[in-house]
Amino acid sequence: MKNICKVILAVTLGVFATTAFSGVASAQQNVQNLDELLEIVRQGKVNETAEFRQREAEFRKEKSKQQNLLNQANATQKAEERRSDRLEAEFASNENSIANLQEDLSRELGALKELFGVIQQVAGDARGIFDTSIISAQFPNRQEFLDDLIAKTASSTQLPSIEEIEGLWYEIQREMTESGKVVRFNTTVQYPDGAKEEKEVIRVGTFNLVSDGNYLKWDEDAQNIDQLVRQPAARFGESALNLQDSSEGFAAFGLDPSRGTILALLIQEATLMERVHQGGTVGYLILAVGAIGMLLIIFCFISLGIASSKVKAQIKSDTVSENNPLGRVLSVYDANKNVDVETLELKLDEAILKETPALERFLTTIKVISAIAPLMGLLGTVTGMINTFQSMTLFGTGDPKLMAGGISQALVTTVLGIVVALPTLFLHSLVAGMSGRIIHTLEEQSAGIIAVHAEQNASKGA
Repeated sequence: MKNICKVILAVTLGVFATTAFSGVASAQQNVQNLDELLEIVRQGKVNETAEFRQREAEFRKEKSKQQNLLNQANATQKAEERRSDRLEAEFASNENSIANLQEDLSRELGALKELFGVIQQVAGDARGIFDTSIISAQFPNRQEFLDDLIAKTASSTQLPSIEEIEGLWYEIQREMTESGKVVRFNTTVQYPDGAKEEKEVIRVGTFNLVSDGNYLKWDEDAQNIDQLVRQPAARFGESALNLQDSSEGFAAFGLDPSRGTILALLIQEATLMERVHQGGTVGYLILAVGAIGMLLIIFCFISLGIASSKVKAQIKSDTVSENNPLGRVLSVYDANKNVDVETLELKLDEAILKETPALERFLTTIKVISAIAPLMGLLGTVTGMINTFQSMTLFGTGDPKLMAGGISQALVTTVLGIVVALPTLFLHSLVAGMSGRIIHTLEEQSAGIIAVHAEQNASKGA
């Protein structure tokens, strides 16, 4: 307190000195002589002395008030300290009482304590099973009462009722019973685009949910049934439709015994078009070359088939027609019946040579396509491996997905090249055989004509 008084006194004296100095300074500006200056100083001293006494009186008054407040605070502190001592004593007494009560509770519970521990464990396990089980799609919110049951078995102030324990037993038994049933029920199904529809759903035990030939999944977080964004192969959808159309007996069905794990892997399997796209630019070029080869093969089949049928008709006909290769060869003979054998032979060979290019048209191109398709596949393989090594250089080998693109291109292009080459090579042999048979027929007929012509000339010479 003495320090506070010293500070206040120092501040007051400072204010007084500042005021006096400013009064003297202002008086110096208006004073005319020393007497006037003396009078001004005397008058200012009187006024400041009165003001100082007034402030001192106020300070003393406030000092007494502060002392009263300090006394009150000390009294309050002592009262609170006594209250704190009393509460600490009560707390210690309550701790002892709680320990005694807990000991009495444990003694009274006896074997029930172990029973409640088992119930708590079983209820927790059942809660986890119910959350992920698709049976909850048919019986929603069946696991909510388990939270209260678990809380009561873990609490020291509450006990579960007989009805709640029987409810746990009933739900576990229902889970076991429903897991062996194939049932139909109506519920809301959410489509991948977010739309929802009330429809009939078939539940196959605890394994799968299907509707309208589509597989569904149970979203345990949203407590909702969702249609898979992507469905497995068509044969599984057909089995789902067969199950939906069946009303009794047995029906073949694509069951997922892993409760969704195998199904999730199946829907991630790449389709045929996705595999083709993995081949990249080289894969598209291989398919384009293969398409050109198939068009040429189809054209050759049609043209050679028509030519073969016309040649067979010409063989059976006595009238020469120039709408087929054999007819055009025979027309050359009709125009050169009077020439010698050597000249006729040359004329007929010339006619056959004229027909050969048309009969063998595009065969070389088809053969080249069957040869270059595997080479293009090899080019894609090398390109894919280069991309793979570049990914390994940039990102390392920690993540296999970074290398999957290059490896897919390397393998898919090889497959595409072989797929294009095998049928093209096989069909080329068939087309070449058709062309060879027609040419063989022309040569056979030409040889026969020459033989007949030689016999006729020999009989005339004899």
